[in-house]
Amino acid sequence: MATAGEMAARAAQLWSLLDELAESEPQAYRRFLRQQHAEARRLCAPPQPRLCLRARPALRLGVLQGAAGRPLFVNVCGWSRVPAPRAPADPVPVSAGALQEVAEAAELYSIIDVAYNPDVLQRAEENTEKMEHLIRLTLKFVEERCSLTLSCSYNIETFKLKGSLERMQQSLKGKQMPTAPLTHNTRNELTLDQLLHSMEAEDCTRDSVLLEESVQQSKVPLIEEIASTELPEELSTPLYEMLTVKDANKKPLKLELKIKLPEVSSVSECDLSISKDDVIIEVPEKYKLQLDLPALVDEDATTAVFNKGKGVLLITMPVVKPEL
Repeated sequence: MATAGEMAARAAQLWSLLDELAESEPQAYRRFLRQQHAEARRLCAPPQPRLCLRARPALRLGVLQGAAGRPLFVNVCGWSRVPAPRAPADPVPVSAGALQEVAEAAELYSIIDVAYNPDVLQRAEENTEKMEHLIRLTLKFVEERCSLTLSCSYNIETFKLKGSLERMQQSLKGKQMPTAPLTHNTRNELTLDQLLHSMEAEDCTRDSVLLEESVQQSKVPLIEEIASTELPEELSTPLYEMLTVKDANKKPLKLELKIKLPEVSSVSECDLSISKDDVIIEVPEKYKLQLDLPALVDEDATTAVFNKGKGVLLITMPVVKPEL
């Protein structure tokens, strides 16, 4: 990695070589300037929203009651400043803002902005499996970066961005690298092409690290890389029974959901996520069940009991009473 002094020396060489090019080949000099202006416009273009994911924190059954967990929105954006991978099998560069907690009216949620090169998103949008793969990599990256445990299930929202466009762009553009001061006392030791290529390579790799390394660093770099991994195998859907318990006036009081999990030996294997209108139960590498609820429920008052002998999980969800 080049030091600030070495980068300043290269910049001085570039200015000197450009002066010589302007005098000896004016047309080539003008072409070079046009190319640089076009590249500058591309790199200075702000990140644009492409996809919004709603992820769910994984809740252990032992701490379910009173710990519903707020949703996490992941804004997936395209940004020209993030380089594309040099080859299809290479790690995918990614840039991310800080995790933010938002209290908006009666809604509490977390939000994080993640950016890829637009070409990466374009290729993923053309293939369902590639998009699923990229989403899984994104959620894994967020888990590692923010020290979270997320449910394997997620929703793709109908809107492309959670929060304002200005907030997202500021979040991603907030980490700018300082510019080294320029000096003019260095000899022309490199050709113009060599110098430009060396500076471009330095700029693209200076702040890139592998995902495993970035989690251990105290200062998060501007651009990181996520390595490709195989997608998880399809999980089986367990047998279940949904019962609505009603009062004397036939109004729903609570929902009881029984789920058969014969291959589960302990509640610690289960991840349960409940919102007002749906429930998700996951057992890594074994089961996955997502259901829309027939009535709105109180997720904070929900209880879950696992019968180890029968391998049955019973979830009791009180129905929210309509306001008068």
